[in-house]
Amino acid sequence: MTNKKIQSLEKEIQDLQARWPVHSVPASMLEELEDLEDELEREKKKIAILP
Repeated sequence: MTNKKIQSLEKEIQDLQARWPVHSVPASMLEELEDLEDELEREKKKIAILP
């Protein structure tokens, strides 16, 4: 389940970056990227902790 979550988060990050404007990135997009990256990091840590 966690691997699927990680893959999903990575896909969301890629999709967001594909929509990224060349200039003047809106603050909402930056916040969304930060949130996704934070969640991805938490999921990766969960896998590292699992036996």
